[in-house]
Amino acid sequence: MTNRSYRNAKPVTRREFLKGAASAAIAMPVIVPSSVFGANAPSNCVTIGCIGVGGKGRSNMKSFNGNPGSVVVAVCDVDASHRENAGQSAGLDAGSSYRDFRDLLARDDIDAVSVATPDHWHVPASIAAVRAGKDVYCEKPLTLTIAEGRELADEVKRYGRVFQTGSQQRSGSEFRKGCELVVNGRIGKLHTMRVGISGNNRKCEPTWMPEPVPEGFDYDLWLGPAPWEPYHTQRCHYQFRFILEYSGGQMTNWGAHHLDIAQWGNQADDTGPVEIRGKGEFPKTGLFTTATKAEVEYTYANGVKMFLNRGGGTRFEGTEGWVYVNRGKIEAEPKSILTSVIGPDETHLYESRNHTQNFLDCIKSRKNPICNAEVGHRSSTVCHLGNIAMMLDRPLKWDPNAEQFIGDPEANRMTWRPRRAPYRL
Repeated sequence: MTNRSYRNAKPVTRREFLKGAASAAIAMPVIVPSSVFGANAPSNCVTIGCIGVGGKGRSNMKSFNGNPGSVVVAVCDVDASHRENAGQSAGLDAGSSYRDFRDLLARDDIDAVSVATPDHWHVPASIAAVRAGKDVYCEKPLTLTIAEGRELADEVKRYGRVFQTGSQQRSGSEFRKGCELVVNGRIGKLHTMRVGISGNNRKCEPTWMPEPVPEGFDYDLWLGPAPWEPYHTQRCHYQFRFILEYSGGQMTNWGAHHLDIAQWGNQADDTGPVEIRGKGEFPKTGLFTTATKAEVEYTYANGVKMFLNRGGGTRFEGTEGWVYVNRGKIEAEPKSILTSVIGPDETHLYESRNHTQNFLDCIKSRKNPICNAEVGHRSSTVCHLGNIAMMLDRPLKWDPNAEQFIGDPEANRMTWRPRRAPYRL
């Protein structure tokens, strides 16, 4: 972890500073500022490399650069315009902007990386970072498949890295309060959860033709482990999330937020549902292949049922009332539930007031962040289970311990996908 003043110069470590100060002391007395040894010391500033700097990745970069405890020292993107704009915004020289994330990971002066690529690159890039000794902040949905989620969670544990999934609603006070009210019995016994996700916010033309790859865009590297397909504008950047080869539609986009909160409130962070039924509508023409309408019913081993439909937020229903949470909103019936105080001897959930700060704090403490790799994997799994149930259009039984469908080889084949050579781990 190095000096926040790092932009174009080589970072100065605490050891190097002290070594230089000792040499200078031979000639004259040195007054060492207290900041050298305090919380803002050069050795306490986390250096960040940003992999994927379009859209959310650019936002993450600004968040890390705006934090006094971290500094972005390198950026990477397969789109030249994205990486050049990001590099200029971060005050970096051309040598600190990379097309291939593997070149960024080879730098030994980077403590952690932000991964904000399309979803099909999340796990390969994150595992490569973990094996390179970096801590990782990876955007949601964490995974493209269930199997690779298990692979990632195991690798994070094996290498002892700090890992934060970008499901930032867990760092929102309204979500923590709502879930604490539920787990402490303020609505009685929980029996039903209702989760709403939005519909597709992009429209695809019914027919399309291949287009030339734009100059400065490494399309083969963008595809990476996904099957080769001809280039089209609507295949890349934001629209990738509506193509099953790269993402899971709004089921994984918004589901990774609201289903994650349902998992939290149901105290299911290390498990998942045991039965799933789904009905979905899928495009019959055009590039987009993810569900345009989703209805999924989940059943957990504790008897709680969860219904996913169009809408937003997460609602918990119990024998004595209900609690609804969404961004900036918490409602309950009876309303007196909201003024209930969680006592010192009751269950208090992990408190994080800022998702980025929580990650940086955990890099220093080596504790688990609020949405670690296991949590991110389990929440993403719920999203994938819904998509698989809709595609197969039949009831499915799931073993959350073995992470396999029971007696259904076809469904089990859908928990993983082969990776295109040479982009295999």
